[in-house]
Amino acid sequence: MQNPILEQVKHMALAMQRAPWEQGNLAQACLELGDERTTILLAKEAQLRQTADGRAAIIGQPPTVTDPCAVGEALIYAYEKTGDAAFKKAYERLLHWALVEAPRDANGIVYHLLGKPELWADSMYMLPPFLAAAGEYDAALKQLDGYWEALFVKEIGLLAHIWDTERQVFSRGVIWAEGNGWAIAAMAQIIDQLPEEYAPHQQRLIARTTQLIGNSLKYMRDDYFFHDAMDDPTTVVENGLSQLLAYGIYRGVTSGWLASTYIPAAEAMFLAVQSKVDDYGLVQDVCSAKSDFVIPGPNAEGQAWFIMLWAARARYQSRCAR
Repeated sequence: MQNPILEQVKHMALAMQRAPWEQGNLAQACLELGDERTTILLAKEAQLRQTADGRAAIIGQPPTVTDPCAVGEALIYAYEKTGDAAFKKAYERLLHWALVEAPRDANGIVYHLLGKPELWADSMYMLPPFLAAAGEYDAALKQLDGYWEALFVKEIGLLAHIWDTERQVFSRGVIWAEGNGWAIAAMAQIIDQLPEEYAPHQQRLIARTTQLIGNSLKYMRDDYFFHDAMDDPTTVVENGLSQLLAYGIYRGVTSGWLASTYIPAAEAMFLAVQSKVDDYGLVQDVCSAKSDFVIPGPNAEGQAWFIMLWAARARYQSRCAR
């Protein structure tokens, strides 16, 4: 899958410093792109950076709980491809962290950060896809359902960002664009992973994902991007949701659970995002980690999303486009 823009974005991504979830995002992106060697190398570094409690890809002392699980599927893949027992031990330790050791609320739903009783939309992507890839389907669905119940805002039909389980209030109640994108991407992946006996659960995820896709598109701007708080036009404009939303659409149509009528919107977002790639291969105007995700700029997760989007579109074109 060769393309000058894609290669530029990928090379820049590999040059960037990465936090645990960003290492996991990039490894997943390379896996979906079909780049076996790079996926394995990224998984190897995550395994080498695993802490005693089982969290992978850790540099420094980050208080992350679910973020280290984003690399989980890549660790499983690396073991299957190489037979290296170090990968097997790494993903089993990470799985034990996720299922047993990670701090969680009274209902068993895993917190996003150490020391904070909060459920984040981000965690919908970081944790459940790994659990599903490991064959822990019931656990994956339990976590998804818990995050959905805590964060879904019925009157808007989209997810808020952060719920405080102790105070029973939103710590951050904005309808964060990228948070809804994380959820769409996560459920699109898990829908494809569930075995036949989970068909009723799969249909529930399809309904939820379709709802988020449709309600997100209501807030799409004329330039095919979104405001950071989707329902607040005074907030900054970013393109992270455009990437994740288009990714979810391509995956859904390719897998047959989403109508092809959504493809024109995905195509428009795909083309718009390409205009944000600069001469270094940086995807500009994602919510920048440097600014605590409130000012547009480049970051490593935005690079990974671009690769994932490209791979999903290529699969759609290969299997469905006429």
